Amino acid sequence: MAQEIVVLLFVIYRLISTVGLTVGPTELLQLSKNGGAQFSLDSSDIAKASVDFGGLSSQVEPMAVMRPSSASDVVSLVRSAYHSAQGFPVSARGHGHSINGQASAPGGVVIDMSHSPATNPASRSRSVPVYSPTLGGHYVDVWGGELWIDVLNWTLEYGGLAPKSWTDYLYLSVGGTLSNAGISGQAFHHGPQISNVYELDVVTGKGEVVTCSEKENQELFYGVLGGLGQFGVITRARIALEHAPKRVRWIRVLYSDFASFTRDQEHLISLHGSDKFDYIEGFVITDESLINNWRSSFFSPRNPIKLSSLSSHGKVLYCLEVTKNYDDATAGTVDQEVEALLKELKFIPGTMFTTDLSYIDFLDRVHKAELKLRSKGLWEVPHPWLNLFVPASKIRNFDRGVFKGILDNRTSGPVLIYPMNKHKWDQRSSVVTPDEDVFYLVAFLRSAVPDSTEQSQTLEYLTQQNERILEFCASSGIEIKQYLPHYKTQPEWAQHFGRKWARFIQRKSEFDPKSILAVGQRIFEPMGSHSSLVPFRASS
Repeated sequence: MAQEIVVLLFVIYRLISTVGLTVGPTELLQLSKNGGAQFSLDSSDIAKASVDFGGLSSQVEPMAVMRPSSASDVVSLVRSAYHSAQGFPVSARGHGHSINGQASAPGGVVIDMSHSPATNPASRSRSVPVYSPTLGGHYVDVWGGELWIDVLNWTLEYGGLAPKSWTDYLYLSVGGTLSNAGISGQAFHHGPQISNVYELDVVTGKGEVVTCSEKENQELFYGVLGGLGQFGVITRARIALEHAPKRVRWIRVLYSDFASFTRDQEHLISLHGSDKFDYIEGFVITDESLINNWRSSFFSPRNPIKLSSLSSHGKVLYCLEVTKNYDDATAGTVDQEVEALLKELKFIPGTMFTTDLSYIDFLDRVHKAELKLRSKGLWEVPHPWLNLFVPASKIRNFDRGVFKGILDNRTSGPVLIYPMNKHKWDQRSSVVTPDEDVFYLVAFLRSAVPDSTEQSQTLEYLTQQNERILEFCASSGIEIKQYLPHYKTQPEWAQHFGRKWARFIQRKSEFDPKSILAVGQRIFEPMGSHSSLVPFRASS
């Protein structure tokens, strides 16, 4: 305990000297002594909190890292920041999977949300799934820093249940994806993850813990969902569950004609009832290695797809990826159901490939690819990702200008493309999407290879290519919206949020008036006044 007190006193001294903290040291000591939070100034902890998955630039270091033992520790920290003379930045960090330093807290404190008794897989202090007659379904309450893979394993163990909506990668925190949206191939049917949460506990920028839902404190509830961490730290989320299937029939088919590819995708997401696929995604193929290695060992090494055999179809191909869930009771009919859904599609004959696997193996498919990349030293490299929502009416223009133009048959990573239904997104949330009934996610998930001799794999080249894509959209009148957005100036953020900008500012003023939270998003500049909000200035 004596050593912890010495460390915490040093944290207090650094904060006082940096931001003019007026809260007494005795009060701050209670954060560790009474609440059980651990503060770290260890160089390795600081370094870890100063980088993220993007790896695009060196970020300003936080003063300290806090590992909370409960939500009350988060409350105490944020409350201390709020009541200090100027305020100091506080940022919640889950798995550190942001791209542009969004979870950083320069000169402040990063809350390592991955450290909590609730996140220990061996812990039995977690809440078990509950059935609610009022809601008409099951739910589970989880810690905001918990990883989705751990939520899945827990709910499968207790009742054979699973969340309804997913991201492709499960090693992300619940609070992190809910602060953005959380999307995957189930979003066309269930909506994003933010459409599948019933209730939240949120620590606002004033240090107040508030329970919110569709009916209670709804302004905070919808503000936090997709709110980029600007209005509070999610400490508890009540997630909607469904009975998990046992098996998945996983199918891929190839297209050379983009119009047919998108027409079939939009047809499939328009189907209702049980006569539809359970997951719909797609990706662009310009490199033979991508289809045989992308995200899984889907295709057998003994029977790889050779693009050379499809050369007559053009340089760019498109892959439609779908699944049909089944269990013991429906195993006998899955073949007929899949055949009926595929028979009207216009893919290239002879390019249908299928595999069957367990539901959890399908959901966790990207992790297998991660392990392979880690073994080759190709995981912890810069990731200049660009994620866009593109209106369906402009997707063919996008194809001509980007897939067949700017990419120039070089992708340096997967390029996803799949449609979603706007009516599955609650417009009261902070997320912005194109003003059309159907829009596409186009995700450029590229990796820059250190010391590569290929110019197209360098960070500089890929970053410039992202800029070219954005410039093309602007000049062509394609009104895209960035997913996982990154801007540097107020006009850019105002344009991004559009009609939601005024409400976004209002919510910020109400729930984080000193702009303490999530300053790494670079939307509002931290300040000491309660009376106004200051946008981040452009970098020099």
